[in-house]
Amino acid sequence: MKKIALLFCISFSLATFSQRSNFWDNVQFGGGFTLGFGNQTNIGISPSAIYNFNNGFAAGAGLGYMYREIGDFSTNAYNISIISLFQTNFGIQFSGDLEYHFASQTDRFTTFKTNFPALHLGIAYNQGRFAFGIRYDVLYDTNKSIFASPISPVIRFYF
Repeated sequence: MKKIALLFCISFSLATFSQRSNFWDNVQFGGGFTLGFGNQTNIGISPSAIYNFNNGFAAGAGLGYMYREIGDFSTNAYNISIISLFQTNFGIQFSGDLEYHFASQTDRFTTFKTNFPALHLGIAYNQGRFAFGIRYDVLYDTNKSIFASPISPVIRFYF
């Protein structure tokens, strides 16, 4: 009886899986970038990949790098992230990004290294492959974060 039940489960799983589309048809690659010059220099890139489920949800992972320089003070920061997105029928996209940052800050005298988590909850307007909006870091800690504020803009694109 156990063999019959096992055979039934495997057959059902294969039949269900074979009716779904190819995995890679639901994967999108993209991310974001930052450029800023003036009193301070900001350069950043954050490639990512997401998998689109058929009910408006998408989930994925990303990497990031940011360089910031203000006078003699510079910061190099790397991060890894888990991304979750929910797309409504009205062009509004909700997001949750769990990130972990590794940063090294240097001035003329010393180097300081830190690492810290961030959990960004956001809302954006999505138009096709591009989304722009705002997000808030609910784990923001002024003593650990290298960012001046828990609020930041979000710009995403996926192809």
